[in-house]
Amino acid sequence: MARIASMDPLETLLAAASTFAPDAPEAQLWQRLDWLDRLELHLPQDQAPPCSSLVKPLQQCRAQVEACNLALYARLRRDIQNGTGGERLARLLAAWPSPADDPAGAREGFDARDELIAGVLQLAPPAAAQVCLDAEMVSYQPTPARHVLELLQRTALRADDVLVDLGAGLGHVPLLVALCSPARGLGIEIEPTYVQCAREAASALRLSRARFECCDVRDADLSAGTVFYLYTPFRGALMDRILAQLRAEAATRHIRVCSFGPCSQALQSQAWLQSSAPVQAGRVAVFDVRA
Repeated sequence: MARIASMDPLETLLAAASTFAPDAPEAQLWQRLDWLDRLELHLPQDQAPPCSSLVKPLQQCRAQVEACNLALYARLRRDIQNGTGGERLARLLAAWPSPADDPAGAREGFDARDELIAGVLQLAPPAAAQVCLDAEMVSYQPTPARHVLELLQRTALRADDVLVDLGAGLGHVPLLVALCSPARGLGIEIEPTYVQCAREAASALRLSRARFECCDVRDADLSAGTVFYLYTPFRGALMDRILAQLRAEAATRHIRVCSFGPCSQALQSQAWLQSSAPVQAGRVAVFDVRA
């Protein structure tokens, strides 16, 4: 035990790499992604390597681990294109080992699940933005995978549901709705370059249940939506206007409104909405329409 405790970090990483079985790409995915993160801490790719005989074998291991991950992502993409990969992806995401100090996954940041999703979606970097956002529009930031998964778990979407992401950005939420649930996802986004990237990703994966509209939310047709999601895309008077639009939709049918980030407080203050559970900072909030 004393020998293990005193091992050089690079030596420890090399020993860990020897435990990876090339014939178990799914079973060891999370261990490999964690290994790559730890390797980057001690052997950053953008810095000159330390003088150690372990550097070259670790670089070779890094290439092998990354190649194994890429092969897994490619196979998942092929299966998704053939209509069988969504369930496999959902099982892989569900198998992510939540840290002991964060069993509910309540932290706001990104984790290894985002690495998996990025590898599967392969969203192309968007071209330069074409739209200058209004002062009350918030710059795009993707919802971390942990919160999209919580959203899907808490809403339990059915085949007749349409989740509308207001301010969808590159489309992560509607794409994951189509991948990991039987529902349809609709992204409303004002920036054309983002919409183009999202449409290309949906087309490449043959996700017919993910659709994207390029328009200002104030002009969008929201009549198909049964669940609406906001990751604080608006504030001030614009947020009030969007909430008024949603209230008008709620007068025609049963809907739910879900949020993440500071806008959850704005939704919580709406007399026509009631949360299905206590609203917590750093967690998705789900609201029903008051009877």
